[in-house]
Amino acid sequence: MLNVLGGVAEFEREMMLERQRKGIAKAKAEGGYKGRKPTVRARSEEIKALAEQGVSMGAIGAELGIGSGSVHRVLNPAAPAA
Repeated sequence: MLNVLGGVAEFEREMMLERQRKGIAKAKAEGGYKGRKPTVRARSEEIKALAEQGVSMGAIGAELGIGSGSVHRVLNPAAPAA
């Protein structure tokens, strides 16, 4: 009995994923599925300018509304990713 219910649930999940893939493909074809804009890369020059003025990473993040980790990534691009 439990095995049958598991099989039905698995089948339904596959159907859901297939509908999702079709919807995403349709939205991409219509140009409506672009994802999130990269906020930190767009403001990297601003971050570097503030750092040159001696502003701390935390203060830069607070001023620009981004995380201090993102600021650190822009200022130290060679640092290994966690």
